[in-house]
Amino acid sequence: MIQQIVHEALQIEVVDSRPLTGGSIARVYWCKLADGRQVVAKVDQSPTPLLSIEGAMLDYLRHHSSLPVPAVIYSEPKLLIMEYVSGSSHLQPPVQRHAAELLAELHQISAPQFGLTGPDNKQFDTLIGGLHQPNPPSDSWIDFFRERRLMYMAGEAALAGQLPVEMLPRLEKLANQLDRYLIEPEVPSLIHGDMWTTNILGQEGRVTAFIDPAIYYGDPEIELAFSTLFGTFQDPFFARYEEIRPLAPGFFEVRRDIYNLYPLLVHTRLFGGSYVQGVGRTLKRFGC
Repeated sequence: MIQQIVHEALQIEVVDSRPLTGGSIARVYWCKLADGRQVVAKVDQSPTPLLSIEGAMLDYLRHHSSLPVPAVIYSEPKLLIMEYVSGSSHLQPPVQRHAAELLAELHQISAPQFGLTGPDNKQFDTLIGGLHQPNPPSDSWIDFFRERRLMYMAGEAALAGQLPVEMLPRLEKLANQLDRYLIEPEVPSLIHGDMWTTNILGQEGRVTAFIDPAIYYGDPEIELAFSTLFGTFQDPFFARYEEIRPLAPGFFEVRRDIYNLYPLLVHTRLFGGSYVQGVGRTLKRFGC
């Protein structure tokens, strides 16, 4: 089936294929084409396929940064075909140090406002874990994080029945106190947005590709915080990153936990369970 789908899209014979691991949102396959190229095909046959947004995010990174990402060969809502990039998600210290250099460079790329606009200067909403991620332009990072990340995803999780509604006032209490804890960055920075282990491929001490982005312009600290939530990056990464872009005091002690409320709420919306407890622990820590 996958060979026929890719053949019809690219008008070239597929001589071999196999399923790949991952792909909680779509089915993922490795395919070899008759001309020798290797590609990855994602297929989403759900009622509301959104793979074209992933393709657009990869294209944005490819054209606006030097971050290594797979080239998009074909993109539509139900089918995304990309170049195959070899590598594994075993992030040894040399790979982590290289990732730090690449992300520090990515975070140097700026825009006039937080959020994201596309080539047509219209709001470009993206995805994280297959969930809608609104990116309306904002002059204030703290306002953007409060309204478009923290409270937006909390509302989505509550509507889905995954977050107890009685937690919403506690989240709102913390959201109204963010000025006490967070720092307004001098400029917005382009971020990958979904920085955890399986979205990074490495080989022979180098990063070969970042995949599955959730891009927008924000504070790089939210990206760095997320990278610690599931143990993606450790000391080798942060030592190298801070040689290039030193972090303001208080990141690890205070701001990291506040920023990680967003990925915790994303996981709460998707899976519920223990992630709700993680949200509760953070709220309790900040007296909410």
